[in-house]
Order: sequence, then structure tokens, then C-alpha cells
Amino acid sequence: MTTTTTSPVLTATGVTMRFGGLTAVRSVNLEVHPGEIVGLIGPNGAGKTTFFNCLTGLYVPTEGSVAYRGTVLPPKPHLVTQAGIARTFQNIRLFANMTVLENVLVGRHTRTKEGLWSALLRGPGFKRAEAASKTRAMELLEFIGLADKADHLSRNLPYGEQRKLEIARALASDPGLLLLDEPTAGMNPQETRATEELVFAIRDLGTAVLVIEHDMRFIFNLCDRVAVLVQGEKLIEGTSDVVQSDERVVAAYLGTPFEGAPGAEEAAEVEAAEAGATTGATPDEAQRGTTARTEDGQ
Repeated sequence: MTTTTTSPVLTATGVTMRFGGLTAVRSVNLEVHPGEIVGLIGPNGAGKTTFFNCLTGLYVPTEGSVAYRGTVLPPKPHLVTQAGIARTFQNIRLFANMTVLENVLVGRHTRTKEGLWSALLRGPGFKRAEAASKTRAMELLEFIGLADKADHLSRNLPYGEQRKLEIARALASDPGLLLLDEPTAGMNPQETRATEELVFAIRDLGTAVLVIEHDMRFIFNLCDRVAVLVQGEKLIEGTSDVVQSDERVVAAYLGTPFEGAPGAEEAAEVEAAEAGATTGATPDEAQRGTTARTEDGQ
């Protein structure tokens, strides 16, 4: 475990996200310091991915601010990445018809200074930048153990290696903070253990990590601190031992009501709002769709 008193790389202050009249994230404060691995957990519909989207500029927070190394970030994903924050997603988002190497090179775009005319003319400056990017990409593939598959199409990789490739692409932007959204989803125990070792290696290189995960063993073995979201609000934050022993956390995961706990209907509304934000539906339309699927047995 890492303990640090240095200035935070990430400071989220009072982050609130509303979809219409529904509040999916409410006044969440969180800091991540250099060299830390911080976990973010909570039941389904707790607002974890919505909070991630606010941190990375995919959503514009209704209230609050997000700062990287003391500078408030504009709510635009490419500017957030350029500043020094990179992320992966719950669902793999690789370019299926591109090679493993090409996927990592895509992640270098914020660190490449050459413009359109340089690329079209392919002058000496462009060739130097291209060679440097390929060198860095191969270093990252070596780091994650995929250098021997650099010329393979990404769609042909096994699931666990596709997850690794997503992480390598995120690292290609040389971030100071890496956000991982359920990196072990769908993995077997061996792949999960390999991912845990990879995250530790990333931390050892000097990159702080903030991770969402439902695998509690993975989270509690990995993280220096863990924050728990329930119904969009931060319930508790502390070491693994502190969080595991908190009765409210146990109640939230086991479904046992505690004072001030949200009902099942409220949790379903948050999930529907998050889904609606990605499809363009209103919260009411998304909720009706969720209800219909439930009644149909899906």
C-alpha cells in the first residue's frame, strides 16, 4: 500500500450530475494522489460510470468541478486526455479491423505535434514523429506482453488480451492518472490476477490509478483507498479494512435497508437515466424501456 502527502493529481469537488429531474451523482468529492490506486465501488445504479464520465469530459457536470494537478479541466474528452487523464471503458472499444500496434498508435495522437500538412507532405519532421510513436507503442506492447502480436488484428485477440490492449492504448497518451472502468469484467481468475499485477506495474511506473470494479477481492487486494457510492452519493471512503467493516456498505451490497437508504425504485431510475444518456432518451423514456424489458423477462 502507498501513503503520500503530495498534491493530488485529481481533485473532484462537489460533482453533481442531473438528468432532467433525476440526480445520478450528488456532491461527490474525491482526491487521487500520485502513486495511489483508488477504488470506486457501489451497487448497480450507484452512479459510478456517470461519475467517471464527468471526470473525463464525456458529461458536463451540473455542478462542481474536476481539476488535474490543480487546474480545472474543460468538459471535453480530448482536452482531458491532453491534460493527462486517460481511461478505459466497461465495454471493449478497440478498432477491430486495425492491428494491435495501430490501436496503440491511436492513443498517441494527443502527444503528436505534427499537423495535417506535415502528414500529407510526410516531411522529415513527420517521419521522426512517426518513428518515435512506433517506438513508444512497441514499448507499451512489450510492457503488457503483446509485442509478439503487434501485427495481429485486434479482433483476433482473446478477450483478456483485448482488455490489456485497451489499457496499453490508454497509456499511450502518457497519462498521470489512469481511469479503469471494470477492467476484470468477464475474466477468469487467472486473467484477473494478471490484471492486478499489471495495475501494480502501472502504479510503479508513476501513474496513479482510479478503478471501478465489482470484484471485491480484486478491489480490496489492489487499492490503497476505496470510496463507496450509493445512489450517487459517497457513503464512505477509507482503507479496505475500514470499508469492509462498515455495516452500511454490507447493507448496500446485500440489499438490507439502512437509514437513509434508497429504495429499489430510486436505484432503477438512476440506471435508466444513465442508459438514457447514452441513447439520447429522456429519463422517463429510458425508465419505461427498462420496465418493459423487465416485464418481458429480459
